[in-house]
Amino acid sequence: MNYSEALEYIHGALKFGIKLGLENITTLLDLMGNPHKKLKYVHIAGTNGKGSTSSFISSILMEAGYKVGVFTSPYLERFTERIRVGTDEISESDIARITEFISGKINIMIELGYNHPTEFEIVTALAMQHFYEKSCDIVVLEVGLGGRFDSTNVIDTSLVSVITAIGYDHMKILGNTLSEIAFEKAGIIKPSGEVVLYSQPREAEKVIEDICAERGAKLHKVDFSNIEIANWSEDGQVFHYKKLRDLKISLIGRHQTRNAVMAIEACKIVSQKGYPVSETAIRRGLENAKWPGRMEIIKKEPLFIIDGAHNAQGAEILREALDTYFPDRRRIFIFGVLRDKDYMSIIKTVIPGAYAVIAVTPASDRALPAEELAIVLKPYCKNVLVNDTIEGAVREAYRLSSKNDIICAFGSLYYIGIIRSILREKPLE
Repeated sequence: MNYSEALEYIHGALKFGIKLGLENITTLLDLMGNPHKKLKYVHIAGTNGKGSTSSFISSILMEAGYKVGVFTSPYLERFTERIRVGTDEISESDIARITEFISGKINIMIELGYNHPTEFEIVTALAMQHFYEKSCDIVVLEVGLGGRFDSTNVIDTSLVSVITAIGYDHMKILGNTLSEIAFEKAGIIKPSGEVVLYSQPREAEKVIEDICAERGAKLHKVDFSNIEIANWSEDGQVFHYKKLRDLKISLIGRHQTRNAVMAIEACKIVSQKGYPVSETAIRRGLENAKWPGRMEIIKKEPLFIIDGAHNAQGAEILREALDTYFPDRRRIFIFGVLRDKDYMSIIKTVIPGAYAVIAVTPASDRALPAEELAIVLKPYCKNVLVNDTIEGAVREAYRLSSKNDIICAFGSLYYIGIIRSILREKPLE
């Protein structure tokens, strides 16, 4: 296989849908020699904040001198972003070679009567093999969906399980209540393990407490009242946490200080497990952490922000950040969303008060067409436009704006990455 053939093979497994469960991934990795059993993990689940927290943790561990594998999803611009060792993305040649190796094992699975692995199962297996081949000291492993039956939960143990903010998303699969969703996320908690928990609504927290007690896991609830923000701007934030003073992060939004202290607490546990992490590593790791596509400023005058907010909780975080950092600037939104998301909650939270909204259709079979989206947007903004292309929407946003305005594109990562590529490659002002 070459790289394009490998991607075609991987994405071709989309037709097998989403099948939560561990039998297939366990069988596939067993046929591959169980590379995942030779690695150490920081395992991260949650509805929002997984990616940012993963970025902070991996950056801290890299500063501590470890070879760190990072597995995240989805990607913004390149498939290779999903699997990294340090800051190096997996090479196209490694993807081709390992995918060919995996395809041979899948053929054996089919002959044995197993179902064909899903796309995410194949990508998980690909990541595990790559991290094993690269002799990673620690892998920061982000759950794809849920936790309990997510293919990343094939691992037997972890140095620490991290559960970020839990909210309403993927409800057809994970459940309709916070307690049901929390039960699925808590599936990553290992017997006698360690758990770092983001402050949750009580009904979600109670589920996690009960599972920790049942499995003999030690629960570390992070107290965000210990965070004191010293100053902030569109270039980043400085904050204090417990005895750590003047911590710096480049990510904006108060929620990012909370994700940062989640990373601090997780790395303290990793340090206690035999992988020492110094205060210097924590400071440098936080300051150097990047997470593209989340309240990311990619142009100025006008300020152009892209954000991956695609559920009700993410919308509230986006609105809070815009109100905090840019309360007096006129807002022009580019908005596209998937049909299966709670887009009405997103609209009601973010859109009121906007000068204009440009509706687009994300590149997905699940996308809500821009024309339909525009209809439900009109009661919340008097200036609603529809554009047939993402680049056209960007040009339209610039046409409507002055240098003191804000353009913010959000709603689906399926098109945020396209906007990021467009604006980095050519000026459209």
